[in-house]
Amino acid sequence: MEQIKVGIIGTGFSATFHLEALKRINNVKVVAIASITKVLAEEKAKEFGIPKAYGDFNELIEDPEVEVIHNCTPNHLHFHINRAVLLTGKHVLSEKPLALTSAESFELKELAKKSPGISGVCFNYRHYPMVVQARELVANEKVNLVYGGYCQDWLLYETDYNWRLVPEQNGASRAIADIGSHWCDTVQHVLGKKIVEVFADLKTVHPVRFKPKGEVSTFSSSEQHDREAIKITTEDYGSVLVHFEDGTHGVFTVSQVSAGRKNRLYFEIAGANSTLAWDQENPNRLWVGKRDDPNMELMRDPSLLSPQAAVLAHYPGGHQEGWPDAVKNLFIDFYGAVSRRKAGNDHEGTSSFATFEDGHRIMELIDAILESNHTKSWIQLPAQ
Repeated sequence: MEQIKVGIIGTGFSATFHLEALKRINNVKVVAIASITKVLAEEKAKEFGIPKAYGDFNELIEDPEVEVIHNCTPNHLHFHINRAVLLTGKHVLSEKPLALTSAESFELKELAKKSPGISGVCFNYRHYPMVVQARELVANEKVNLVYGGYCQDWLLYETDYNWRLVPEQNGASRAIADIGSHWCDTVQHVLGKKIVEVFADLKTVHPVRFKPKGEVSTFSSSEQHDREAIKITTEDYGSVLVHFEDGTHGVFTVSQVSAGRKNRLYFEIAGANSTLAWDQENPNRLWVGKRDDPNMELMRDPSLLSPQAAVLAHYPGGHQEGWPDAVKNLFIDFYGAVSRRKAGNDHEGTSSFATFEDGHRIMELIDAILESNHTKSWIQLPAQ
């Protein structure tokens, strides 16, 4: 099988897990990497055995050997890089968000429609086997309500600080955009229904934070004592009532100030006959609740799952799989679409990864949530 040549833009946390996952995909080869300086790119290239290193992302995009580009940069660079890749007609897989504004993401969505390349967004939670199993189980059941959330503790203290607290770099929303977007994408995918109306209540717990004068990476703490006070305008947590397009109601809470919670994305779907519950911190189990029968818990065992879910479970039951495996599943899905496009066989398979259209819809959802919090009213999303 002919290898697909890949370029990575970025050298931070996202780029690292992309590189690690790509090593597990048989028909791809990373041939180039770019960063804000050539020195950083060369360091990462040496670590992962990548032949070419660039100090300018435009040079990587223009490299004729590179067929697919992974955009693993900070949020404020996403639009410019995604746009540049789309204009070349190359394939692109972008970290979320697509851009900092919905006006920018709309432009990307329209460009993606015209591009000969495949374009996708890294909403990877929809690629867990038990999430797909939940999607299969709920497909033929009337849903009464949905609830859940995504909770973390990495911004619990007023001394916690990094670039995601800067709107010019991260966007106008933080907790909703950073982690609430994952919850919304996952649940919409499980239900096969879009959120069309929201009522939001957001809060900033620490209106002033104390920034270390040295640089701090995302998800890390700093012991530096030399700090400056910084005004914070983005939310630390929020709760959002949601209405789905079929009339289903729901609610979710996101928090980056919940002590002890690291990455708890969870949902419960209460249907007419059963309730399904899944928790990303315990991802190999799907709880099924009943009223008149015993409750049960499905395990991540490919011999016990639906065919659609089993294909995402790569090891026998009892061998635990998790977040890196969901990323691998996303990449397998994306590169399957790339391979079919290269062969002119788009019609021979289906894909479940998030598209640029999905990414734009999430940006519209974030806009609606911010507007709802500001006006204290229900806000309808634009019609699709």
